[in-house]
Amino acid sequence: MRFKRIFLMVLDGLGVGETNDASNFGDVGANTLGHIKEKYDLFVPNLKKIGFLDTLNMNEDKDVEAYYSIAKPNNAGKDSLNGHYEMMGIKNNIPFRTFNSGFSTELISTIEQLTGRRVIGNKCCIDNLSIINELGERQQNYGSLIVYTSADSDLQIAAHEDNIPISTLYKYCEKIRAITLREEWRVGRVIARPFNGTPGNYKLINSSRRDYSVKPPEKSVLDSLIANKYNVIGIGKINDIFDGQGINKSIKASGNGEAINKFIDIMDKNFTGLCMVNLSDFDSLYGHTRDGEGYSKAIEELDVDIPIILNKLENDDLLIITADHGNDPTFKGNDHTRENVPVIMYSRNLKEAKRLEPFDTLADIGATIADNFEVDEPKFGVSILDELE
Repeated sequence: MRFKRIFLMVLDGLGVGETNDASNFGDVGANTLGHIKEKYDLFVPNLKKIGFLDTLNMNEDKDVEAYYSIAKPNNAGKDSLNGHYEMMGIKNNIPFRTFNSGFSTELISTIEQLTGRRVIGNKCCIDNLSIINELGERQQNYGSLIVYTSADSDLQIAAHEDNIPISTLYKYCEKIRAITLREEWRVGRVIARPFNGTPGNYKLINSSRRDYSVKPPEKSVLDSLIANKYNVIGIGKINDIFDGQGINKSIKASGNGEAINKFIDIMDKNFTGLCMVNLSDFDSLYGHTRDGEGYSKAIEELDVDIPIILNKLENDDLLIITADHGNDPTFKGNDHTRENVPVIMYSRNLKEAKRLEPFDTLADIGATIADNFEVDEPKFGVSILDELE
């Protein structure tokens, strides 16, 4: 074992340019980081030092302090589940479905039959609070369910806790989770969104949000780590993405700021294994809403935390920074974009920082982690541990 602790930071939706198969997804020309940098005069001196901006063109840069490269997605979709699955060595050949125009009449009818309640909403909405403010009073008056989706593969159900107890909302979500595993719907996550308050002053009860995901289709690197008694710590939505599979400590976090703070707290702990954090704001708050200015500010805020994170690393720690897919805020629509993702690897004991050849799959990250901890390497992906000199 070369590194006692590996810290994996996933910048949700922060791609670095179109993939070779971008035309299959209607995403030719997408470049999340590149377009933000061009349009908003991105100032990220600390990320620049570790090669983050060099992932845009993969030019040789001898002034960096980390290894840098890109990873090419090799999966059937461009959503968070597919990206994270691949990262941990699972190749998923069947993409989860997205529902940018709302759900089918058949699915809505089935939900109404299962719950005995009328469904309202049934549309794509990125801002959770806006649809609750729009339909909350109606939901209270009729005891209905607000059903909507973001541009991801999800089905979200909101209800006021005074109308529908949270425990009842959870039961509805469990039933809906079961039926949406069918091939014709294949929803990645069902999300319970309880809220409270009064018309014009509704508030989400974020502490009672509950995600009903789907178990990974096969064993991942996380499972191998757990089987060999290593710690696997998930911060943010990591536990939800893997439906708890392969995670032995889950830490909730709402937004990038809280996730980074909890990530930094874990760096002060003595453990052996993997700590994985997802920074979801890039995707949910700025990518899907096509808020490029907000996206640029979020990247700059991360940049401020980079020196703190690097200084927390021990000599036998490895930090990996990457992404799961793209979400170009300057691109058409509000969906994810099919892009390559950055890969940054930093450790205090690396003798030479340099460019690495592009990874043929995100699974090379998982294979490298498995190789380091001497556990079963995934069937998918190749370790580059020996290249980290």
